[in-house]
Amino acid sequence: MIYNNHLKMGYREALHREKKVISSLNSKDFRDFIKSLDESSYRVGTIPPGFEHRADRIANLFYDTPELDWLICWTNNISDPFQQLNVGDRIRILK
Repeated sequence: MIYNNHLKMGYREALHREKKVISSLNSKDFRDFIKSLDESSYRVGTIPPGFEHRADRIANLFYDTPELDWLICWTNNISDPFQQLNVGDRIRILK
């Protein structure tokens, strides 16, 4: 099965447990995109009640899609949104 990601980036094929896996992670396009995040402009926001631990809701609010929840986490160095992203935390939102 080919994974059709919403980013429309390149992909990389790899074998995992003798099965072919296709992913955008580690593709050149993805690495270039992640590198460009450091140069991107952003605004700072504060997590209001009802949005804590919910990167998907924050992404939907700012980017009109919950599928960019990973971007909220990546931009803010969040490894576990269920322990992080607390009410009152300041986070970066890419413009």
